Amino acid sequence: MAALFKDRTEAGRALAQALRDLKNNPNALILALPRGGVPVAHEISQALEIPMDILLVRKLGVPGHEELAMGAIALGGVRVLNYDIIDVLEIPDGVIDAVASVENKELDRRNRLYREDMPPPRVHGKDVVLVDDGLATGATMHAAIMAMRSERAATITVAAPVGATETCLRLASEADRIVCLHQPEPFFGVGVWYEDFSQTEDADVLAILHDAHPGTNARA
Repeated sequence: MAALFKDRTEAGRALAQALRDLKNNPNALILALPRGGVPVAHEISQALEIPMDILLVRKLGVPGHEELAMGAIALGGVRVLNYDIIDVLEIPDGVIDAVASVENKELDRRNRLYREDMPPPRVHGKDVVLVDDGLATGATMHAAIMAMRSERAATITVAAPVGATETCLRLASEADRIVCLHQPEPFFGVGVWYEDFSQTEDADVLAILHDAHPGTNARA
């Protein structure tokens, strides 16, 4: 089983080619899902000359199996739950609330660090492109779509280098457009399809945001 991408940079460049119809679109805005989606989105932003920002979303991982998403949250009070997993594993409401509390604290930490409590990007009427490094359960992307709908984005495009087929089909019914370059079966997990899937650190996110918005601490 061969990797599809060397790293997130290569994946972003490949996605940019698939999204080249958006080049120089004055109404487009790329929003990366931190942290892994940020280097992918940066390559798209540079290639297509479209501004980028971040959309803070956190997965609610099953305790003891954190990579398995039982839901996700986004800034602004958006919370979505994966009842297929919750019901099968018989996860109590109290456990869900406890995990959500922890992840809300991480959202607040990232908000302070990445944008120093500046308000989220204005997306009303924008053609928003939501970018992540891969789509496994799709929980965080689902939360991101809900957040963008509530903020009345004009259109929502989901973009990822690789994703599970079932997840991509489901997200296609929620977004206006989905661009997922590869949908291997069996999927196994996002990291399997990268030669280098090392963790994107806070410092990496900050460096990219500084590059995207020179002269600011986080974003314009």
